[in-house]
Amino acid sequence: MVRFFLIFLLLLVVLFVGELTPPAQQWVVLPWTSFLASASAFLVQLFDANVVSYGKILQNAKTGIGVSIEAGCNGVEACLILLAALLAYPARWSAKLVGLALGFVAIQALNLLRIISLFYLAGWNTQAFEFAHLYLWQALIMLDVLVVWLVWMRWVARQDFRRQHLKDTPSGARA
Repeated sequence: MVRFFLIFLLLLVVLFVGELTPPAQQWVVLPWTSFLASASAFLVQLFDANVVSYGKILQNAKTGIGVSIEAGCNGVEACLILLAALLAYPARWSAKLVGLALGFVAIQALNLLRIISLFYLAGWNTQAFEFAHLYLWQALIMLDVLVVWLVWMRWVARQDFRRQHLKDTPSGARA
């Protein structure tokens, strides 16, 4: 457990420092953030044609009310925390890749819901927006990371148990 925790912390520092470098910002973070704004606009436009996006902005073209997706709001940090936990945990690389792929989708799907809900809260009630933005959604995104990691760990343990059980079972015998 101590080994996992130390590796996890080291990976967090390395990944967060790496994310802050100009090349990572230019080639990964900023394009991803723009994509999130576009994806959010696409989803909202299915039922609200007044929504547009440009760069990292999601905006109502009629009212001018909108949100800017800033660092910490694009799900990148949440994915890096999950990545650090997956890499630090002693599991097969194939299992780590499955966890990363499914976890990334889970985190970003929830993040899209977060962005869209905050967009509408910004136009409805500033206090509700501030509370949801600063407290509620921060906690829910981190809870999502934790749940994904715990579900993944349970899946890995089951896979390891099955593999060990098959190894210990004589060929041809049924368990």
